[in-house]
This record gives sequence, C-alpha cells and structure tokens, in this order.
Amino acid sequence: MPLPSQPTGARRPRAMVIDGAWRALGPGLESLSGPGGAPLTRTVKLIVLPLIVRPALHPDLAADFLAPEPAARLDALIRESGGRLVATAQWFTLLKRTRRALGVVAGNPQDLYFQRCFELAAEHGEPGADAGALARAVVEDVADADGGRTVDALKRYLADATQHARLEKELGVAWEERQLTPAADTAVAVALAGEVLEACGGVEEPRNSPSYMSMVEAGLGELLGRALWAHASGIWGRDDLPAHLGLTERELPPRPRVGRGASTATLPAPLDRTLYERLFVVLQSSTRRDELPTVPELVGREVGRSCAPLGLCDETLRVAVLLGGQLAVGLDPLGIDESGPGRTAAHRAVNSRWRREASVLRARRMTVSPRPDPDGGVLEALAQDLRTPWTAYMRRLWVRLHGRDVRDAPLADAASAWSVLDGVARSVMMDHRARVRSALRTLTASAPPPAAVAEAAESRSA
Repeated sequence: MPLPSQPTGARRPRAMVIDGAWRALGPGLESLSGPGGAPLTRTVKLIVLPLIVRPALHPDLAADFLAPEPAARLDALIRESGGRLVATAQWFTLLKRTRRALGVVAGNPQDLYFQRCFELAAEHGEPGADAGALARAVVEDVADADGGRTVDALKRYLADATQHARLEKELGVAWEERQLTPAADTAVAVALAGEVLEACGGVEEPRNSPSYMSMVEAGLGELLGRALWAHASGIWGRDDLPAHLGLTERELPPRPRVGRGASTATLPAPLDRTLYERLFVVLQSSTRRDELPTVPELVGREVGRSCAPLGLCDETLRVAVLLGGQLAVGLDPLGIDESGPGRTAAHRAVNSRWRREASVLRARRMTVSPRPDPDGGVLEALAQDLRTPWTAYMRRLWVRLHGRDVRDAPLADAASAWSVLDGVARSVMMDHRARVRSALRTLTASAPPPAAVAEAAESRSA
C-alpha cells in the first residue's frame, strides 16, 4: 500500500506558516520561543492564536491547511505584531524575575502571565521606568486571584496529621462501599459508542447522536468503571489490549491514598494517583483558580471522586471515557491494521490526519523495513509510541475529563464530547511531533561534522 501523501497544491500547514512568520521576526523573542527558535506551544495557544490570529473573527484562518491568500494574511498578522511580541517577551522576563523576588512558586508562569504580558505590551509598549511597580502589581493580583487555591496550600492542608488520618479513613470507607458487580455484557455499550463516533467524527459540524444520551441515561460509563474493578476482559473486541487501556499500571485500579507529594515528571497512571497527585495536576494546570472550590472543598470532593467508577463523578464524562476507549483501540497512525475493529468516521478522520505527519511517515518506514537504528534507539522508541497510541490518548483524555469534573463542566451532547475527543487526538499528535523534532535537534547537534566523518572513512580505508 502506498504511503499517505501530504496535501497537494499550494496549501500549507497553518503551523508551518506561524513558524515561518515567527522566525522572520528576528531576535528578542527568546523567552517566548523554544531552543530551536520556534514559538513555544503555549505561545501559540495563549498568544498567537487567540490574541493575534483570532480564528473566531477570521474563520478562514482556522483551518489546519491554508490556501495562499489566507496564509499570506496570517503571515502578515504575525509580522505586524512583531514589536508588540518583543515587548511581550520583555514583560514576561520581568514578571518572572518579580515572581521569584516575591517568593511566588505556584502555577506555571507561562499559563499565568503570557496573556497579561501581551496586554501590558499593548498598553505600555516595552517596559519603562514604572515597569517594576506594574510587574509587582500583576504578580500580586494573579496570586490574590487564586484565593489560596495553590499547590502550597494543598500541601499544607494534607500535611496536617489529623486531616491526613481522617482522609485515609474516608477513602477506605468509600472504597469498601463500591458496587463491584458489573453488568454481564459490555457489548451494547461498545456498540453504542461506535454509533456515536460514526455520527460525530469526520464532519465539519458533528451531528448529535441520540445514542449518546441513551448511553448517559443507561449509565454505561459507570458500567465500564465497575467492569474495570471486576477485572473484565475483551471489552474492546481485542484480547491483546487491557480493558483499562493504560489508565492503570496494575491489573485492577488500586485503592487511592492521600499522598504527600507529586512531580510532573513521575506522575503515575491516572487511576493509580493519590489524592494529592490528582489535585496537584488540577492546580498546576489551571489558569483560572478563582473558578475552583477552596482547597478543603476540593479535597473533600476528590475523596468521593477517586473512589467512583473511572475516578469521575459525572456520567457524561464517564461516557466520554467509553467513547474515547472505543476510539483509542482503533487508532492506527502507522496504517498497520486497516481491518481492525470499530472503524468509524471518527477513526478515519483522526488516523488520516496522523498519517500525514512527516514523523509518522518515517516511523512507518521503520516499521515496514526495520533496520539498525543509527540514533541509538531514540527514534525507534518514538516509533513504538505510534504502535501503541491508545495509552497516551487515554491518559490525556482522562486528565482533561477530570479537570472538567472538578469544575462541574459536563458534556451536554455528542458534539461537545467529540470536540473533547478530537482535541485530545490533536494534542497527542502535536506532542509526538514536538518530541520527534526535539530528538532530531539533539541528534543533529551531537553528530560529528562532515569533515570528521570523511577523515574517519579515509582512516578506515587506509
């Protein structure tokens, strides 16, 4: 079967247009850029798209691939904003320095300050004589807006021995009171999930499927969670896949604990996380902590949520896990198993998008014609991720749904659910692309210069 091709004609990926325009702006953007000079993912997400491109006002700039005229307008929009972006970078550097001086450690500075820095640049230009006072006011304002909803506050709350013991007891009681007996058969749930994915996926305006509300009303998401507790198998029509699809590293989800610390670099699988780790992620990633409950209320609710089916309370979100699982088992970016189960419009849309990625094309060639990996296995490991894409997809989906559950933000209909499912697929794809680029930059930087290679070849032949 021929390898999938890039879009024909003069259409260009929007991400490539943004990257080219950004690099053309020149120096002064280092704090908003990655090591290779491209804009950071958060720069694009928080500044370039919502504040410069504004796809809601310019729908022709919202597509993944742009014709020459929209591409030229997008390029011009970014170049015209060059001065303001340089000022934004300067304000961000100043706010980070002020943040350290004030001892503020909670939250990601990019999430907290990027858009505020763009506003400062629009109002004041580059930092001037009064910039220090303005920066201090912004940092304090953002910190006050948290209302004590910070990682430090969570750590202090759970460090109290009395609180810790009480919460461990409550977790134990909630865990013992679970309903362990799942329904006899999950085939109906999976079949309905396929109907929803067929109705929603791959169309510009997803259709709302009555099957979605049927799933919610029947509690099929809860059914899946209870089935995982009972070690059900064969749920997805593939015996080679665990029923939990990587949501836990254990055979069965373990009883949650309170915990005392967390690190983004070593977070366990979602259903293996402690109370602290679950809320740590919510507080770290939130840009509007004022919309969250207070820390005591957050903790109290999380006790029940962590012992609920799939670690979620809202049934629409649990159904989204079921839909995501049905989508995940059919993800096939390498085009290895075209006859796999559950192929729907949603699978075709997501898989075709992935297969256009250059990194996927290389990984596919490595899979079809395996050869010794000259890079020491770095790219081979990234290719392996594409052979088992369901784990990364399900873990990112769960985190996103958990955040909605904490904020009481259900998914009202099938179109809303598909928006989340498709968004997670795009996010996983973009993350994999970034990791491949980073690996290639590292390999290029460590490669010997051509003269050295030629000299070594001559010495071997002598």
